[in-house]
Amino acid sequence: MSNLFVIAYDDLATADRVRDKLLSMNREHLVELEDVVVVERREKDGKIKLHQAVNHVGNGAAGGALWGSVIGLLFLVPFLGAAVGAAAGAAGGSVVDTGVNDDFMKELSANLRPGAAAVFVLVRKSARDKVIPEIAKFGGQLVQTSLSKEDEAHLREMVKEALKEETTIAS
Repeated sequence: MSNLFVIAYDDLATADRVRDKLLSMNREHLVELEDVVVVERREKDGKIKLHQAVNHVGNGAAGGALWGSVIGLLFLVPFLGAAVGAAAGAAGGSVVDTGVNDDFMKELSANLRPGAAAVFVLVRKSARDKVIPEIAKFGGQLVQTSLSKEDEAHLREMVKEALKEETTIAS
């Protein structure tokens, strides 16, 4: 079962750095991510913008073009097959919503002040003792989790300890 974590930051740049750090840790197998999305509330107009880590439309179009070409080769019209496959793949990718629900992210992010951002992370599993200290360095405020109250309290204590250690090392 995956766990959801929502962490709010004062600016988009910090949220982007956190997402990049999580993706790096995912490649190092310290955390197994199901989804990670940065959501910003724009300074100018207050609108919510989602920065998805996975582009389903692009992936669907690429996969559709590949399969369309293969099928097109069978019927001696590879370019037509690729075009039809890409269009079908893009259409299919645009309706796929894996990971954290977009409407939920927009609804929760409406509470952000303009110019702020949040990172929505869906985690399958992680090495908490290695991940939490790295993410705690960026600050932020834990807005919501899917953890039990006891586990959430334990997580907050781990973050406090990680910040204390960071302060001690810096001194």
